[in-house]
Amino acid sequence: MSLKLYNTMSGEKELFKPLVPDTVTMYVCGPTVYNLAHIGNARPVVVFDTLFRLLQTHYGKVVYARNITDVDDKIIAAAKEGDRSIESVTAEYTAKYREDMAALNALQPTLEPHATHNIDAMIALTQALIDKGHAYESQGHVLFAVDSMEDYGKLSGRSLDDMLAGARVEVADYKRHPGDFVLWKPADAADPGWDSPWGRGRPGWHLECSAMIRAHLGETIDIHGGGRDLIFPHHENEIAQSRCAHGGDYVRYWMHNAYLDIDGEKMSKSLGNFRTVRDLLQSYRGEVLRFALLSAHYRSPLNFSAELLDQAQATLDSLYSTLREVEDIELDMDVPLADEAFYQALNDDLNTPVAIAEIHALAKQLHKAADADKPALKARMLAAGNLLGILGQGPQQWLQDAGADDAISAEEIEVLIQARADAKAGKDFARADEIRAELQARGVVLEDSREGTKWKRA
Repeated sequence: MSLKLYNTMSGEKELFKPLVPDTVTMYVCGPTVYNLAHIGNARPVVVFDTLFRLLQTHYGKVVYARNITDVDDKIIAAAKEGDRSIESVTAEYTAKYREDMAALNALQPTLEPHATHNIDAMIALTQALIDKGHAYESQGHVLFAVDSMEDYGKLSGRSLDDMLAGARVEVADYKRHPGDFVLWKPADAADPGWDSPWGRGRPGWHLECSAMIRAHLGETIDIHGGGRDLIFPHHENEIAQSRCAHGGDYVRYWMHNAYLDIDGEKMSKSLGNFRTVRDLLQSYRGEVLRFALLSAHYRSPLNFSAELLDQAQATLDSLYSTLREVEDIELDMDVPLADEAFYQALNDDLNTPVAIAEIHALAKQLHKAADADKPALKARMLAAGNLLGILGQGPQQWLQDAGADDAISAEEIEVLIQARADAKAGKDFARADEIRAELQARGVVLEDSREGTKWKRA
Protein backbone atom coordinates (compact mmCIF):
# COMPACT_ATOMS: atom_id res chain seq x y z
CA MET A 1 0.00 0.00 0.00
CA SER A 2 1.29 3.48 -0.89
CA LEU A 3 1.84 6.23 1.66
CA LYS A 4 0.82 9.81 0.96
CA LEU A 5 2.11 12.75 3.02
CA TYR A 6 1.33 16.45 2.87
CA ASN A 7 4.47 18.33 1.89
CA THR A 8 4.55 21.89 3.24
CA MET A 9 6.97 22.87 0.48
CA SER A 10 4.59 21.94 -2.35
CA GLY A 11 1.35 22.54 -0.45
CA GLU A 12 0.02 19.18 -1.64
CA LYS A 13 -0.27 15.55 -0.62
CA GLU A 14 2.46 13.60 -2.33
CA LEU A 15 3.21 9.94 -2.78
CA PHE A 16 6.07 9.18 -0.39
CA LYS A 17 9.10 7.48 -1.84
CA PRO A 18 12.40 7.43 0.08
CA LEU A 19 15.62 8.53 -1.56
CA VAL A 20 17.24 5.19 -0.80
CA PRO A 21 15.03 2.11 -1.38
CA ASP A 22 13.80 0.46 1.84
CA THR A 23 15.50 3.11 4.00
CA VAL A 24 13.92 6.26 5.46
CA THR A 25 15.67 9.16 7.17
CA MET A 26 13.55 11.43 9.35
CA TYR A 27 14.52 14.36 11.58
CA VAL A 28 12.23 16.14 14.03
CA CYS A 29 13.21 19.24 15.99
CA GLY A 30 13.55 18.36 19.66
CA PRO A 31 13.54 20.38 22.90
CA THR A 32 15.69 23.18 24.22
CA VAL A 33 16.35 21.72 27.65
CA TYR A 34 15.98 24.56 30.13
CA ASN A 35 12.49 23.77 31.46
CA LEU A 36 9.79 21.11 31.49
CA ALA A 37 8.09 20.23 28.21
CA HIS A 38 4.61 21.68 27.79
CA ILE A 39 1.71 19.92 26.09
CA GLY A 40 2.31 21.90 22.89
CA ASN A 41 5.83 20.42 22.73
CA ALA A 42 4.26 16.98 23.02
CA ARG A 43 2.09 17.23 19.91
CA PRO A 44 4.91 16.85 17.36
CA VAL A 45 6.46 14.09 19.46
CA VAL A 46 3.23 12.06 19.37
CA VAL A 47 2.50 12.86 15.71
CA PHE A 48 5.93 11.88 14.43
CA ASP A 49 6.15 8.89 16.75
CA THR A 50 2.98 7.64 15.06
CA LEU A 51 4.56 8.27 11.67
CA PHE A 52 7.70 6.45 12.84
CA ARG A 53 5.57 3.41 13.74
CA LEU A 54 3.81 3.56 10.37
CA LEU A 55 7.02 3.90 8.37
CA GLN A 56 8.41 0.79 10.04
CA THR A 57 5.56 -1.25 8.53
CA HIS A 58 6.66 -0.16 5.05
CA TYR A 59 10.47 -0.09 5.16
CA GLY A 60 13.22 -2.28 6.50
CA LYS A 61 15.21 0.59 8.02
CA VAL A 62 13.87 3.84 9.46
CA VAL A 63 16.42 6.20 11.00
CA TYR A 64 14.59 8.71 13.16
CA ALA A 65 16.62 11.53 14.74
CA ARG A 66 15.26 13.97 17.32
CA ASN A 67 17.82 16.43 18.60
CA ILE A 68 18.54 17.92 22.01
CA THR A 69 19.40 21.64 22.01
CA ASP A 70 21.67 21.93 25.04
CA VAL A 71 23.29 25.32 24.33
CA ASP A 72 21.05 28.37 24.12
CA ASP A 73 20.50 31.78 25.70
CA LYS A 74 17.47 30.44 27.62
CA ILE A 75 19.57 27.66 29.12
CA ILE A 76 22.24 30.15 30.21
CA ALA A 77 19.58 32.37 31.78
CA ALA A 78 17.97 29.44 33.62
CA ALA A 79 21.34 28.35 35.02
CA LYS A 80 22.11 31.85 36.27
CA GLU A 81 18.65 32.27 37.78
CA GLY A 82 18.97 29.00 39.68
CA ASP A 83 22.65 29.53 40.54
CA ARG A 84 23.44 26.22 38.87
CA SER A 85 25.83 24.91 36.28
CA ILE A 86 24.59 24.73 32.71
CA GLU A 87 25.43 21.02 32.66
CA SER A 88 23.16 20.31 35.64
CA VAL A 89 20.26 22.22 34.05
CA THR A 90 20.54 20.45 30.71
CA ALA A 91 21.06 17.03 32.30
CA GLU A 92 17.99 17.45 34.52
CA TYR A 93 15.61 18.61 31.82
CA THR A 94 16.89 16.19 29.20
CA ALA A 95 16.15 13.33 31.61
CA LYS A 96 12.72 14.72 32.48
CA TYR A 97 11.89 15.26 28.82
CA ARG A 98 12.70 11.63 28.05
CA GLU A 99 10.60 10.46 31.00
CA ASP A 100 7.61 12.58 30.00
CA MET A 101 7.71 11.54 26.35
CA ALA A 102 8.04 7.87 27.36
CA ALA A 103 4.92 8.33 29.51
CA LEU A 104 3.12 9.30 26.27
CA ASN A 105 4.14 5.91 24.79
CA ALA A 106 6.58 7.61 22.42
CA LEU A 107 9.26 5.26 21.18
CA GLN A 108 12.88 6.24 21.67
CA PRO A 109 14.24 7.81 18.44
CA THR A 110 16.99 5.98 16.61
CA LEU A 111 19.34 8.93 17.21
CA GLU A 112 19.32 11.77 19.73
CA PRO A 113 22.12 14.12 18.69
CA HIS A 114 23.10 16.83 21.17
CA ALA A 115 24.10 20.26 19.91
CA THR A 116 27.17 20.43 22.15
CA HIS A 117 28.46 17.15 20.69
CA ASN A 118 28.44 18.53 17.15
CA ILE A 119 30.25 21.86 17.39
CA ASP A 120 32.94 20.90 14.87
CA ALA A 121 30.26 20.19 12.25
CA MET A 122 28.69 23.59 12.95
CA ILE A 123 32.00 25.41 12.56
CA ALA A 124 32.63 23.56 9.29
CA LEU A 125 29.19 24.52 7.95
CA THR A 126 29.73 28.15 8.89
CA GLN A 127 33.11 28.21 7.14
CA ALA A 128 31.61 26.65 4.01
CA LEU A 129 28.99 29.41 3.86
CA ILE A 130 31.64 32.10 4.22
CA ASP A 131 33.77 30.49 1.51
CA LYS A 132 30.81 30.46 -0.90
CA GLY A 133 29.86 34.07 -0.25
CA HIS A 134 26.65 33.37 1.67
CA ALA A 135 27.91 34.48 5.09
CA TYR A 136 30.05 37.26 6.52
CA GLU A 137 31.81 38.17 9.75
CA SER A 138 30.79 41.33 11.60
CA GLN A 139 31.71 42.49 15.11
CA GLY A 140 32.56 38.98 16.28
CA HIS A 141 29.42 37.49 14.74
CA VAL A 142 29.06 35.41 11.60
CA LEU A 143 25.78 35.99 9.79
CA PHE A 144 23.98 34.43 6.85
CA ALA A 145 23.22 36.94 4.10
CA VAL A 146 19.58 36.26 3.19
CA ASP A 147 19.74 38.27 -0.04
CA SER A 148 22.49 35.94 -1.32
CA MET A 149 19.88 33.19 -1.86
CA GLU A 150 17.49 33.72 -4.76
CA ASP A 151 14.56 31.65 -3.49
CA TYR A 152 14.85 32.39 0.23
CA GLY A 153 11.33 32.09 1.65
CA LYS A 154 10.10 29.29 -0.59
CA LEU A 155 8.97 27.07 2.29
CA SER A 156 6.73 29.70 3.87
CA GLY A 157 5.65 30.98 0.46
CA ARG A 158 6.15 34.63 1.36
CA SER A 159 8.51 37.38 0.38
CA LEU A 160 11.34 38.32 2.69
CA ASP A 161 9.67 41.61 3.61
CA ASP A 162 6.41 39.83 4.47
CA MET A 163 8.20 37.26 6.61
CA LEU A 164 10.12 39.87 8.54
CA ALA A 165 6.97 41.92 9.17
CA GLY A 166 5.35 39.04 11.04
CA ALA A 167 8.35 37.66 12.89
CA ARG A 168 10.56 38.53 15.80
CA VAL A 169 13.74 39.66 14.09
CA GLU A 170 16.68 40.98 16.04
CA VAL A 171 17.63 44.48 14.90
CA ALA A 172 21.37 44.96 15.19
CA ASP A 173 23.96 47.33 13.70
CA TYR A 174 26.22 44.42 12.79
CA LYS A 175 23.70 43.17 10.20
CA ARG A 176 23.84 44.15 6.55
CA HIS A 177 20.14 43.26 6.11
CA PRO A 178 17.50 43.08 8.89
CA GLY A 179 16.75 39.48 7.93
CA ASP A 180 20.32 38.25 8.18
CA PHE A 181 20.54 35.65 10.91
CA VAL A 182 23.32 34.58 13.23
CA LEU A 183 25.36 31.47 12.49
CA TRP A 184 27.97 32.04 15.17
CA LYS A 185 27.94 34.50 18.06
CA PRO A 186 30.61 35.59 20.53
CA ALA A 187 30.49 34.08 24.01
CA ASP A 188 31.33 35.79 27.30
CA ALA A 189 34.05 34.20 29.37
CA ALA A 190 31.50 32.98 31.93
CA ASP A 191 29.23 31.42 29.30
CA PRO A 192 29.71 28.22 27.30
CA GLY A 193 31.84 28.72 24.23
CA TRP A 194 34.17 27.02 21.78
CA ASP A 195 37.23 28.20 19.89
CA SER A 196 36.59 28.99 16.24
CA PRO A 197 38.23 30.92 13.37
CA TRP A 198 36.08 33.89 14.45
CA GLY A 199 36.95 33.78 18.13
CA ARG A 200 35.45 32.05 21.12
CA GLY A 201 31.72 31.68 20.65
CA ARG A 202 28.73 29.41 20.26
CA PRO A 203 26.37 28.46 17.41
CA GLY A 204 23.11 30.07 16.46
CA TRP A 205 19.97 27.96 16.89
CA HIS A 206 19.24 27.51 13.18
CA LEU A 207 22.78 26.33 12.45
CA GLU A 208 22.56 23.45 14.91
CA CYS A 209 19.89 21.40 13.14
CA SER A 210 21.44 21.82 9.68
CA ALA A 211 24.83 20.64 10.93
CA MET A 212 23.45 17.70 12.92
CA ILE A 213 21.33 16.49 10.02
CA ARG A 214 24.31 16.43 7.67
CA ALA A 215 26.56 14.83 10.30
CA HIS A 216 24.15 12.04 11.23
CA LEU A 217 21.74 11.56 8.32
CA GLY A 218 23.46 12.94 5.21
CA GLU A 219 23.13 15.94 2.91
CA THR A 220 19.57 15.08 1.86
CA ILE A 221 16.98 13.47 4.13
CA ASP A 222 13.51 12.18 3.40
CA ILE A 223 11.35 13.81 6.09
CA HIS A 224 11.81 16.82 8.34
CA GLY A 225 9.09 17.47 10.90
CA GLY A 226 8.07 19.98 13.54
CA GLY A 227 5.38 22.42 14.57
CA ARG A 228 4.02 25.09 12.23
CA ASP A 229 5.70 27.75 14.35
CA LEU A 230 9.06 26.48 13.07
CA ILE A 231 8.36 27.09 9.36
CA PHE A 232 9.73 30.61 9.70
CA PRO A 233 12.34 31.44 10.65
CA HIS A 234 13.83 28.14 11.82
CA HIS A 235 13.14 25.76 8.94
CA GLU A 236 13.43 28.48 6.33
CA ASN A 237 16.90 29.24 7.68
CA GLU A 238 17.86 25.58 7.83
CA ILE A 239 17.10 25.31 4.11
CA ALA A 240 19.15 28.44 3.37
CA GLN A 241 22.20 27.20 5.28
CA SER A 242 22.19 23.64 4.00
CA ARG A 243 21.41 24.28 0.35
CA CYS A 244 23.80 27.21 0.03
CA ALA A 245 26.62 25.27 1.68
CA HIS A 246 26.15 21.88 0.04
CA GLY A 247 23.57 22.13 -2.74
CA GLY A 248 20.99 19.39 -3.18
CA ASP A 249 17.42 19.27 -1.90
CA TYR A 250 18.29 19.09 1.84
CA VAL A 251 14.77 17.81 2.71
CA ARG A 252 12.42 16.03 0.33
CA TYR A 253 9.21 16.13 2.44
CA TRP A 254 8.50 18.87 4.97
CA MET A 255 5.79 18.07 7.52
CA HIS A 256 4.32 20.43 10.15
CA ASN A 257 1.67 19.91 12.78
CA ALA A 258 -0.82 22.67 13.56
CA TYR A 259 -1.03 24.71 16.73
CA LEU A 260 -2.51 23.59 20.02
CA ASP A 261 -4.73 25.94 22.04
CA ILE A 262 -5.71 25.63 25.69
CA ASP A 263 -9.45 26.12 26.29
CA GLY A 264 -9.72 28.08 23.06
CA GLU A 265 -6.80 30.41 23.72
CA LYS A 266 -3.18 30.34 22.65
CA MET A 267 -1.07 28.79 25.39
CA SER A 268 1.16 31.30 27.16
CA LYS A 269 2.63 31.89 30.58
CA SER A 270 1.06 35.36 30.72
CA LEU A 271 -2.44 33.87 30.38
CA GLY A 272 -1.74 31.28 33.07
CA ASN A 273 -2.70 28.39 30.79
CA PHE A 274 0.82 27.04 30.30
CA ARG A 275 0.39 23.32 31.01
CA THR A 276 3.39 21.04 31.27
CA VAL A 277 3.18 17.37 30.40
CA ARG A 278 4.47 16.50 33.86
CA ASP A 279 1.70 18.52 35.50
CA LEU A 280 -0.99 16.89 33.36
CA LEU A 281 0.37 13.44 34.17
CA GLN A 282 -0.60 14.03 37.80
CA SER A 283 -4.26 13.87 36.76
CA TYR A 284 -4.29 11.85 33.54
CA ARG A 285 -2.37 8.85 32.31
CA GLY A 286 0.03 9.37 29.45
CA GLU A 287 -2.05 7.28 27.09
CA VAL A 288 -5.01 9.61 27.69
CA LEU A 289 -2.87 12.61 26.74
CA ARG A 290 -1.62 10.77 23.65
CA PHE A 291 -5.13 9.78 22.57
CA ALA A 292 -6.31 13.37 22.98
CA LEU A 293 -3.43 14.65 20.83
CA LEU A 294 -4.27 12.13 18.10
CA SER A 295 -8.00 12.84 18.15
CA ALA A 296 -7.62 15.63 15.58
CA HIS A 297 -5.72 15.45 12.31
CA TYR A 298 -2.16 16.65 12.82
CA ARG A 299 -2.61 19.52 10.33
CA SER A 300 -5.74 20.75 12.11
CA PRO A 301 -5.67 23.05 15.15
CA LEU A 302 -6.48 21.24 18.39
CA ASN A 303 -8.31 22.80 21.32
CA PHE A 304 -6.82 21.07 24.36
CA SER A 305 -9.17 21.13 27.35
CA ALA A 306 -10.31 19.16 30.38
CA GLU A 307 -13.37 18.13 28.36
CA LEU A 308 -11.15 16.69 25.63
CA LEU A 309 -9.11 14.75 28.18
CA ASP A 310 -12.20 13.42 29.96
CA GLN A 311 -13.60 12.32 26.62
CA ALA A 312 -10.32 10.60 25.77
CA GLN A 313 -10.37 8.85 29.15
CA ALA A 314 -13.93 7.65 28.62
CA THR A 315 -13.18 6.42 25.11
CA LEU A 316 -10.13 4.46 26.20
CA ASP A 317 -12.07 2.99 29.12
CA SER A 318 -14.71 1.79 26.67
CA LEU A 319 -12.14 0.24 24.33
CA TYR A 320 -10.32 -1.46 27.18
CA SER A 321 -13.66 -2.75 28.52
CA THR A 322 -14.25 -4.39 25.16
CA LEU A 323 -10.80 -5.96 25.27
CA ARG A 324 -11.39 -7.20 28.81
CA GLU A 325 -14.28 -9.31 27.49
CA VAL A 326 -11.77 -11.23 25.35
CA GLU A 327 -8.76 -10.96 27.65
CA ASP A 328 -8.48 -14.75 27.95
CA ILE A 329 -8.18 -15.21 24.18
CA GLU A 330 -4.54 -15.82 23.32
CA LEU A 331 -3.34 -14.56 19.97
CA ASP A 332 -0.77 -15.99 17.62
CA MET A 333 -1.56 -14.44 14.26
CA ASP A 334 -0.38 -11.75 11.90
CA VAL A 335 -2.80 -9.08 10.72
CA PRO A 336 -2.62 -8.33 6.96
CA LEU A 337 -2.44 -4.56 7.39
CA ALA A 338 -2.95 -3.66 3.75
CA ASP A 339 -6.58 -4.81 3.97
CA GLU A 340 -7.39 -2.77 7.08
CA ALA A 341 -9.34 0.47 6.93
CA PHE A 342 -7.39 1.91 9.88
CA TYR A 343 -4.14 1.28 8.01
CA GLN A 344 -5.50 2.88 4.86
CA ALA A 345 -6.44 5.94 6.92
CA LEU A 346 -2.96 6.29 8.41
CA ASN A 347 -1.42 5.94 4.97
CA ASP A 348 -3.54 8.87 3.83
CA ASP A 349 -1.41 11.61 5.41
CA LEU A 350 -1.64 10.13 8.90
CA ASN A 351 -5.41 10.49 9.29
CA THR A 352 -5.63 9.50 12.94
CA PRO A 353 -9.29 10.54 13.51
CA VAL A 354 -10.45 8.10 10.82
CA ALA A 355 -8.14 5.39 12.20
CA ILE A 356 -9.66 5.90 15.66
CA ALA A 357 -13.18 5.64 14.18
CA GLU A 358 -12.17 2.33 12.61
CA ILE A 359 -11.02 1.04 16.02
CA HIS A 360 -14.48 1.91 17.36
CA ALA A 361 -16.01 -0.06 14.49
CA LEU A 362 -13.85 -3.09 15.33
CA ALA A 363 -14.85 -2.84 19.01
CA LYS A 364 -18.52 -2.79 18.01
CA GLN A 365 -18.03 -5.89 15.86
CA LEU A 366 -16.20 -7.62 18.69
CA HIS A 367 -19.15 -7.09 21.05
CA LYS A 368 -21.48 -8.92 18.68
CA ALA A 369 -19.09 -11.48 17.21
CA ALA A 370 -19.38 -15.24 17.40
CA ASP A 371 -16.65 -16.91 19.43
CA ALA A 372 -14.90 -18.15 16.30
CA ASP A 373 -14.52 -14.60 14.99
CA LYS A 374 -13.28 -12.98 18.20
CA PRO A 375 -9.56 -13.85 17.94
CA ALA A 376 -9.18 -12.17 14.54
CA LEU A 377 -11.15 -9.09 15.62
CA LYS A 378 -9.11 -8.75 18.80
CA ALA A 379 -5.88 -9.06 16.80
CA ARG A 380 -7.00 -6.38 14.35
CA MET A 381 -8.00 -4.04 17.17
CA LEU A 382 -4.65 -4.46 18.90
CA ALA A 383 -2.76 -3.99 15.63
CA ALA A 384 -4.53 -0.68 15.13
CA GLY A 385 -3.78 0.31 18.70
CA ASN A 386 -0.11 -0.53 18.29
CA LEU A 387 0.21 1.79 15.28
CA LEU A 388 -1.39 4.60 17.26
CA GLY A 389 0.57 3.83 20.44
CA ILE A 390 -2.53 2.92 22.48
CA LEU A 391 -4.27 -0.17 23.91
CA GLY A 392 -0.95 -1.69 24.92
CA GLN A 393 -1.80 -2.30 28.58
CA GLY A 394 -3.64 -5.26 30.02
CA PRO A 395 -7.35 -4.34 30.07
CA GLN A 396 -7.80 -5.26 33.73
CA GLN A 397 -4.74 -3.23 34.69
CA TRP A 398 -5.99 -0.21 32.72
CA LEU A 399 -9.51 -0.30 34.14
CA GLN A 400 -8.29 -0.72 37.70
CA ASP A 401 -5.32 1.64 37.60
CA ALA A 402 -5.65 4.38 40.20
CA GLY A 403 -4.59 7.20 37.90
CA ALA A 404 -4.83 10.16 40.29
CA ASP A 405 -2.72 10.05 43.47
CA ASP A 406 -5.74 10.50 45.79
CA ALA A 407 -7.84 7.72 44.22
CA ILE A 408 -9.05 4.78 46.29
CA SER A 409 -6.58 1.90 46.10
CA ALA A 410 -7.28 -1.47 44.51
CA GLU A 411 -6.81 -3.14 47.90
CA GLU A 412 -9.51 -0.96 49.50
CA ILE A 413 -11.85 -1.69 46.62
CA GLU A 414 -11.40 -5.45 46.99
CA VAL A 415 -12.07 -5.23 50.73
CA LEU A 416 -15.32 -3.33 50.10
CA ILE A 417 -16.38 -5.78 47.37
CA GLN A 418 -15.88 -8.66 49.80
CA ALA A 419 -17.83 -6.75 52.48
CA ARG A 420 -20.64 -6.27 49.96
CA ALA A 421 -20.62 -9.98 49.11
CA ASP A 422 -20.80 -10.83 52.83
CA ALA A 423 -23.69 -8.39 53.30
CA LYS A 424 -25.60 -9.95 50.39
CA ALA A 425 -24.96 -13.44 51.77
CA GLY A 426 -26.40 -12.27 55.11
CA LYS A 427 -29.37 -10.72 53.24
CA ASP A 428 -28.33 -7.23 54.40
CA PHE A 429 -29.14 -5.74 51.00
CA ALA A 430 -29.29 -2.19 52.34
CA ARG A 431 -25.65 -2.43 53.38
CA ALA A 432 -24.72 -3.99 50.03
CA ASP A 433 -26.37 -1.07 48.23
CA GLU A 434 -24.54 1.38 50.49
CA ILE A 435 -21.19 -0.14 49.55
CA ARG A 436 -22.01 0.00 45.83
CA ALA A 437 -23.04 3.66 46.21
CA GLU A 438 -19.90 4.45 48.21
CA LEU A 439 -17.67 2.93 45.55
CA GLN A 440 -19.54 4.71 42.79
CA ALA A 441 -19.09 8.02 44.60
CA ARG A 442 -15.36 7.31 44.68
CA GLY A 443 -15.21 6.62 40.97
CA VAL A 444 -15.55 2.82 40.96
CA VAL A 445 -18.19 0.96 38.94
CA LEU A 446 -19.16 -2.60 39.88
CA GLU A 447 -20.22 -5.15 37.27
CA ASP A 448 -21.97 -8.24 38.65
CA SER A 449 -22.04 -11.44 36.60
CA ARG A 450 -22.32 -15.19 37.10
CA GLU A 451 -18.52 -15.32 37.26
CA GLY A 452 -18.42 -12.81 40.12
CA THR A 453 -18.04 -9.08 40.54
CA LYS A 454 -15.66 -7.11 38.34
CA TRP A 455 -14.86 -3.47 38.80
CA LYS A 456 -13.42 -0.57 36.89
CA ARG A 457 -12.76 3.09 37.51
CA ALA A 458 -15.31 5.48 36.06
